[in-house]
Parts: sequence; C-alpha cells; structure tokens
Amino acid sequence: MTPRDYFYTWSSQAGTQGAELVGGEGAELIMGDGSRWLDMGSLSYQASLGQNHPEVVKAIQAQAGKLCLAPPNADFQAKRELAATLLSLAPEGFSKVFFTLGGAEANENAMKIARLVTGRLKFLSRYRSYHGATLGALALTGDYRRPPLEPALGGVIHVLGEDPAILEATMELEGPESIAAVFMEPIPGANGVHIPRKDYWPRMRAACDAHGTLLVADEVLTGFGRTGRCFGFEHEGVVPDMITVAKALTGGFAPLGAVLVHERVAKHFETEVLYAGLTNYAHPIGCAAALATLDTYEREGLYSRAACLEPTLQEELSKICQAYPEVASGVRGRGLLAAVDIAGDSGFWERLLAALKEVRVLLHISERRGTAILAPALNMPEEQLADGLERFGSAIATASNKG
Repeated sequence: MTPRDYFYTWSSQAGTQGAELVGGEGAELIMGDGSRWLDMGSLSYQASLGQNHPEVVKAIQAQAGKLCLAPPNADFQAKRELAATLLSLAPEGFSKVFFTLGGAEANENAMKIARLVTGRLKFLSRYRSYHGATLGALALTGDYRRPPLEPALGGVIHVLGEDPAILEATMELEGPESIAAVFMEPIPGANGVHIPRKDYWPRMRAACDAHGTLLVADEVLTGFGRTGRCFGFEHEGVVPDMITVAKALTGGFAPLGAVLVHERVAKHFETEVLYAGLTNYAHPIGCAAALATLDTYEREGLYSRAACLEPTLQEELSKICQAYPEVASGVRGRGLLAAVDIAGDSGFWERLLAALKEVRVLLHISERRGTAILAPALNMPEEQLADGLERFGSAIATASNKG
C-alpha cells in the first residue's frame, strides 16, 4: 500500500487505498491498469450523464475561455440563464435561487433562510436521512455519521418511522411555534431508498401550514430525473417552500448547488438583509455545466426515460431475489433508483465485495445498512443496464456459493 498525502473520506486511513482512475467513457470508469468498471451507482449519485458527456465538456470549455471567474454579486449570462431555467422547472410561485457549491451548503443556507424568515430556532428531520457533512447539514442527518461529531447545530429534532402521525405528534410536543422548518428527502436514498406512504407528504404539508412552519424538500440526491420526474416531491402532490439541489444539477461535471425559494419566503428579503454568501457563489464554470446538463436531460428525454426503465430495473432485481431469497429481498425504488435488502454473515459480505470486484461493477453496497443501492446514469444504454444487473446477480450467486 502506498500512503497518500491526502485524506480518504469516511474512512480510517490505515486500511484504505483508492483505485487509480485515469479516465472514463459513458458509464465506464477506466483504471490505471487499463480495466474498465461499470458504474451502476452514478459515482456518489451525481453522474447522471456518466463520464465525459461531449455537450457538457464543450460548454465548460467555452465558458472557461470567456468568463472563468466572477465576484458573488456579479451578473452574467450563464448565471441569469441558469436561475431562469431552475425556476421554470420548479412549481409555480418559486421566484428566487440562492447558489451554493454543493448539497450540504444548499441545506445549510436553507436553514439560515428559514431562521431569518420565521424567527424560530428549531428544525425537524427524519432518522435514516442524509442531508450533508457540514455541521448544520449533519445535524439534520439521521444516520451513523452524525453522533461522532456531536454536538453539532442545536435545535434539530428527528422523527422515526413511516407514519405521518408520529411527525404530527412530534411537532405538537416540541411546540410548533418554535419549529422554523421541516427538512425531508422525498425518498431517503443513501439510507435505503424508502418510498414514503401516500399520505406522508400531504399530511406533513398540512401540519406545516397549520403552524407557520416551512417545508424544505431535499432533492440533492433525487432531483433532476432520478425518480422519473424532475423532482421527487412531484410524485407526492405537494409543493414545498424551498427545494435544495446539487449532484445531478451539473451531472457532477462541476461543483454547484442551489436553493430554490418560493415567493412566499423570498419576499421577506426584499426589505430584510439576507445574511448568506459564498466566495464562489454561482461560479461561472458551474453555471455553464449546469445549463448544458439540464439541456441534455430535456433534449434527450431522460426524466421520462428513467420512469420507463423503472419496471425493468425492479423486475430484474426481483429475479435476483427470487433466485437467492436467503440473502436478497425487499426490492423497492422509483425511476432509476432502487434498493435490495442484503443479509448474510461477515463471510458472505467479504465474498460479495470480492465478487463485485471480480465482475468490475460499482454500486452502493453497505453491510452496516444491509442494502445494495443502484442508481445508474439516466442515459445508460439498455444493454449496458442489463449487463450491469447480470454482473450484480453473478456476484450474489458467487457470494452465495451457488455460482
């Protein structure tokens, strides 16, 4: 093992070694030894167009040759066009965009906006959620990554389960007049792809309305087609007060996030100071990458394509579960986001990880959570999707000592 001069994320350093990456083409990553790995997880869920999409690369190159740097409050074409495009994708009534460098900062700034507008301290979010790694976003997060860094931001309450009555009761017990905002992922993706009950979002919206509490949809993972629609909350028949986005906003080609803000919230800052800002706010390269990425989703019909491929993805995963019910079960998902529950002892998990390495396929697999999560690029060819699912099934077979 060769020690590196940089940290590896979410890892103890002594036992971690990164793979040498030299290039990429579509949904394939090209490693230093020349091997090609099929990415069935869109990297960290951001690579919705795969690697090196020519239109996005071209847009970045053009922007770099024209305007590569800008102060936070400058106006320029790509910034104006991107804000207008994002607002056109949002529900009616959204009127402002606050740009960030990524998803955690989008949630951080949505928290600040909510406190400034409501004058309230508290936030409510769910267990089995992930909202980012900065201290404010981590405070919202409801998984194992928060406790080692507590105390984080004070005033965050977490709720458990799929029953909206628990959320309603928690708001009442905490004092709804003290809660600035509720933060929810339409689908908790990284924590297992849990599809909400049909009444969850409508009842949450009603509870927020009854108490003057803002509702924030964290679309960092689900936004821009992952669930078969532009935004995941569109499946729920509810309009939030703010929408946080990142990841697929640029397809991962440049760092950028944003908070989309409804007029009923944004109007507060016509006369009050917005105490929020970033040095690289609306960076020109990020704006250009986002514009090209969003245009590609639209031009290639990738939102509807994800919806059309949903049955194929889930049916093929169900076949794997039927073949190996002792280790694989519980297929669930929406669009091109799906999860399978995986069970087995430590020996099984070692064999599974080795088998996945052998077939050279990447996905989000976690013994801690007991899940395998697939989130292929929205433009992945169907034959390549089928190949990836076959490789995953082969790895399950090998780990189960049946292949």
